[in-house]
Amino acid sequence: MFRCFVLAFIFVISLHALNSEDILKRADVFMKSNVKSNQFRAYNDYKNLYLHSLMSDDKKLKIRSLQGIVKSGNKLNIDVIRYSKKLLKIQPKKKNSIKKNISAKKIKKNKKSKSKNKIKIKSSHKLKSVTWRNGRLVLKLDKKLMSKQVNYFTLYDPKKHIYKYVFDIHASMLTRSYNLKKENVNKIKLAQYNPNTLRLVIENNKKVSISFKKASTELIVKIGVTSKKTKTKIKKKAKVHSKVIPKVVIPKRFGRNKIIVIDAGHGGRDPGAIGYRNYREKIVVLQISNELKKMLRRRGYRVYMTRSNDKYIKLSNRTVYANKKKADIFISIHANAVGKRNAKKVHGIECYFLSKSRSKKASLVAEKENSADISDMNKYGKNIFLTFLNHHKILASNKLAIDLQRGMLGSLNKSYKVKDGGVREGPFWVLVGAQMPAVLVEVGFISHPSEAKRLVNRKYQNKMARGLADGIERYFANN
Repeated sequence: MFRCFVLAFIFVISLHALNSEDILKRADVFMKSNVKSNQFRAYNDYKNLYLHSLMSDDKKLKIRSLQGIVKSGNKLNIDVIRYSKKLLKIQPKKKNSIKKNISAKKIKKNKKSKSKNKIKIKSSHKLKSVTWRNGRLVLKLDKKLMSKQVNYFTLYDPKKHIYKYVFDIHASMLTRSYNLKKENVNKIKLAQYNPNTLRLVIENNKKVSISFKKASTELIVKIGVTSKKTKTKIKKKAKVHSKVIPKVVIPKRFGRNKIIVIDAGHGGRDPGAIGYRNYREKIVVLQISNELKKMLRRRGYRVYMTRSNDKYIKLSNRTVYANKKKADIFISIHANAVGKRNAKKVHGIECYFLSKSRSKKASLVAEKENSADISDMNKYGKNIFLTFLNHHKILASNKLAIDLQRGMLGSLNKSYKVKDGGVREGPFWVLVGAQMPAVLVEVGFISHPSEAKRLVNRKYQNKMARGLADGIERYFANN
C-alpha cells in the first residue's frame, strides 16, 4: 500500500516538472480545442506563466503569456481589458521589421487559410428579428434556444459611473448592428461580437433591473426603469400611506437545489489575524459569512455553516462536514494581514483555489492560514499531498474563484475603491479533501487602517456578501 502511494506521489511530481516552454506548448494545444474546459485550462496555464514571468522578470515569456490570456479570455468571454493594456505597453511596435521577416509564401498561405476559415465559420442559430413587445425587448431566432447559449453578466465603470448589462448569445446575424431606444435608458446596442456570438449591451448611468426568459426560439428581456412621472406618483402615495409593507422579492436563480457550505475561518482559541485596533479576523469573517448565508437562503439555496458561533474547528474537519452535506461548492472566508512595517501599504481582496503554489506570495498566505492545523507532514510532503488529493477539482475551483472575485469587485467598486489582488492558486490545508469545487476568499487586509475600518462596517460587509452571492449565481449559471 505504501509503495503504491509513493509511486502515485512520484507521478504527481512529474506533472509539475514541466518547464515554461512545455507549459506554453500545452496551453497552445488547449487553446485550439473547441471544448470549453480545454480553453479554460489554456487560460489558467497562461495566467500561471504570466505570474512566473513577473517573478523571473522574463519579458519574452510575459508577452507570450499575456497574448495567450487575452486570446483565451476573449474566447471564454472573460474580461481581459487590463491584460490587453499591459500587453500594449510592453509589446514591440516595430511593424516594418516584423513584415520583412515574413516571406511572401507565408503571406499567401495565411490569406488562403483566412479565406477558408471565413467559409467554415458557421453559427448554429441565426437572428431573424428584433422587436419591442409590451415594453419588452424580443430577439427571435430561427431555432430553439438552449440554456447554455445565453450568458448574462454585469459590469460597472466606477470612474464614468456607468452600468452595463451584457447578454452574449451563441448566434449570428446580418452585418448591420442595431441601436435601440428606450425611455430613461442611455444606450441599447446589439452587434456581432465575434462570428459565433451576438452581444446585447444595455448601458445606463443609473441601476436598471433586468430580467429575461427563453421561450422556445425567443429571448425576452425586460428592462425595468422608473420614469420621473412614476417616481413623483410613488412619492405622493408614500405621503398618503404612512405604513408601507415592502414585498420580499426572491431573485430568479439558475442553480436549483444547490447546496453551499460556508466556512468562517478560524474561531475559538484560534483568533486568526489580529490587525488594526486589535480587530480579530475570526469575528469579522463570521459576520460576513452570516450575511452571505442570509442572502443565499433568500435566493433559495440550501446553506450550511461549518461554525455559526465562536468555536474552534480543526481545518481537516471543515471539508469533512462539507462532504457529509454533499455540498456543490465550499467557500472558506478569511481576512489577510501583514506586519506593522507594511500595514499601510498592503491592501486588496484575493481569491485562492487549491493547488501546489508557484507564487511566493500565495505560499506565504497559505503558511499563515495553515498554521492553525498541527501536522507532522513537512512543507514538501504537504504540497505533494495537496495536489494528489485535489488535482481533478482544480479547474472547477479556478472558475469559481474567478466568479467570486469578479462578484466582489463589481459590488464593492460601486461605492468604494477596492484593489483587485487577483485569483491565485495556493496550498491551503482547509481546502484539502473537498469533493466539490472549493475556494478560499481573502476579504481584505485587517492590518490596513482604512480596509480594517471597512471590514468591521456592517454596510461594507453587506456589499461584500452581495458580491459573493452574485459570484455564486454567475458560477452556477455558467457551469
